[in-house]
Amino acid sequence: MRESRTGIALGAAAYLCWGFFPLYWPLLEPAGSLEILAHRVVWSLVFVALLLTVTSRWTHFRRIWSDRRLLLILGVASVAVAINWGIFIYGVTHDHVIETSLGYFINPLVTVLLGVFVLGERLRPVQWAALCVGFVAVAILTVDYGRLPIIALGLAFSFGTYGFLKKKANIGAVEGLTMETAMLAPVALIFLVGLQFQGSLTFGHEGLPNALLLALTGVVTAIPLLLFSGAATRLSLTTVGLLQYLGPIVQFILGLFVFHELMTTARWAGFVLVWLALVIFTADALSHHRRTIRRSAESLAL
Repeated sequence: MRESRTGIALGAAAYLCWGFFPLYWPLLEPAGSLEILAHRVVWSLVFVALLLTVTSRWTHFRRIWSDRRLLLILGVASVAVAINWGIFIYGVTHDHVIETSLGYFINPLVTVLLGVFVLGERLRPVQWAALCVGFVAVAILTVDYGRLPIIALGLAFSFGTYGFLKKKANIGAVEGLTMETAMLAPVALIFLVGLQFQGSLTFGHEGLPNALLLALTGVVTAIPLLLFSGAATRLSLTTVGLLQYLGPIVQFILGLFVFHELMTTARWAGFVLVWLALVIFTADALSHHRRTIRRSAESLAL
């Protein structure tokens, strides 16, 4: 019971951290989205490398180099997470916080789609119903925005792809993030050096507070990931799946009441349909989980 409570506390803390992310990135102005992304990569690598040193896990990390398949998976994962980070930073620094929340609301539905088209999984009728409601919601939002909700869809598909690849990799959170950021860091450093030569680099030129906030992007990135890692080892996937909605709920509230972003009637309709799809999807997942447990218990009794 103690483990379960600890797991829930860690999971809730992780998703709440991610939910409050939109408050942090605007503090890094006047740095642009790409500079912030580059700093996030570099300083994340510095922080997780220190963690590997403190926890004496460099041996576990070095094992990755001997597995070409794992390196390939993590290479693609690094691209997916860079896209995800970049879109999110752009969204929250350009008044699209509500749309970023939409991306993480529809992420579970995107994950199901990946299962169908990548793994060839078959969906239950209720899952198809949830997906259909989700498609209608996206169509309504597309008409209202006058464009596809690119930020939301980009976040959902990049994070869904990243989650799928991380599951395939099946390695520790710190080791995985170290390798991913190590693969991205050369490009990030070249970009930052280029900005310096152009005279447009923010870091070191906008005062000590700005430099410290940019450097802390590594800590801000790694801490919720570590909290989530601790929760995932203690909780069932069903519980983790329920907790994941905390993040976009907080982001939506921030977008609405802190950043005062516009919500038209059509957008409310679209979001309500997304939430309905998630209720259908979650209820079916819980029901299926209970049936699976009951059948397992019955087979053991026989």
